[in-house]
Amino acid sequence: MGRIMAIDYGQKRVGIAVTDSLQLIANGLSTVLTHEVFNFLDNYFSKEKVDTLVLGYPRQMNNQDSESFLYVKQFETAFKRKYPDIPVVFEDERFTSAIAAQTMVAGGMKKKDRQKKENLDKISATIILQSFMERRDLANQRKI
Repeated sequence: MGRIMAIDYGQKRVGIAVTDSLQLIANGLSTVLTHEVFNFLDNYFSKEKVDTLVLGYPRQMNNQDSESFLYVKQFETAFKRKYPDIPVVFEDERFTSAIAAQTMVAGGMKKKDRQKKENLDKISATIILQSFMERRDLANQRKI
């Protein structure tokens, strides 16, 4: 069984999270500059099997796509072209930045570390992945 990877795609940085090999636990992996994301993914995929990519879906409160969805959609197209065997699913990313900020405070992260945007992006990706896993598990329970 391969891992599940989640990406919080931004115009400057990309937060990345992955599951363990049993797909039970979501962990923040890294934050990379957007223009370096495919180099990072090439390197990671050469070492680890990834079954699914979960991509944060930026939406507004009225369920309309946000302005940044265009960039996410372009990334999805490029990802599918480069890695056609890895399915891509979208997961609503509303409130992930706010939840990530609260998580950093609740976890006792120092103010200096909380101010680093790359920490926020990585934790946001982890929240996106955790949300996807919870929704998947709930759907599997309903099948039983």
